[in-house]
Amino acid sequence: MHDIPPSITLFVLFPDIGAFSEYLEVPASKIIKSPELSPSLVPLTVCAVSASLALEKAGEMKSNEIVFVSAAAGATGQFAVQLAKLAGNHVIGACSSDEKVAYLKSLGVDRPINYKKEDLNAVLKKEYPNGIDLAFEGVGGDMFKAVLDNIAIFGRIIVFGNCSHYHGDAGNEPQYGYQQNRKMQLRSASLRGFQRRHHPKDEPEHLQRLVKLVQEGKLKAGIDPTVFQGFESIPKALERLYEQKNIGKLIVRL
Repeated sequence: MHDIPPSITLFVLFPDIGAFSEYLEVPASKIIKSPELSPSLVPLTVCAVSASLALEKAGEMKSNEIVFVSAAAGATGQFAVQLAKLAGNHVIGACSSDEKVAYLKSLGVDRPINYKKEDLNAVLKKEYPNGIDLAFEGVGGDMFKAVLDNIAIFGRIIVFGNCSHYHGDAGNEPQYGYQQNRKMQLRSASLRGFQRRHHPKDEPEHLQRLVKLVQEGKLKAGIDPTVFQGFESIPKALERLYEQKNIGKLIVRL
């Protein structure tokens, strides 16, 4: 983000990736007019749009379901839990600290789980014996295994990423092949991959809808309070991200 002179009064948003760039050229079809230049709108452009599209297109989210979100206090997870609540669902959010548990409670999450203190698999089996109807899963490793072990009949697992593999913290690898396929078959469940770039025509509509929800106070766009200034701070920002310390979206001001 740059400081903008007063002479510039027209602002736009676009749902595209442009990390570590000062300037970007984007198709006009992707742009929507922004009511203001506000840090609170920055997390919407990629993270919130991704969550919204994934839940609708891949997850076919309904109401009155049990929805599980991994990395729930992160940049994208924070939107997945809120959108699931707005749709009238019971939401479980997995996170890695008590501070994040408190944040998830402030977003209305019904059952935050600090998986570093509680046994995620045991909690899901005890408190949700009928299983998870919809899972928004972007961690992989042991997290994915817990979701797979607790998926409901006709449950859907959105594969959003594998962030535990990005920095070597995946834990025990789930048993792929026969065991995974058998579990999915016995539950009539489905595994659904998601890539935001495969839904370019839907991005502007979803972004507009999300901006409206923020303006109406129905959606919170959390930004991590740690200040990062300039290109030289990018490694530190990434370090905070991979150490799982961020709550909400990390922003670097250029």
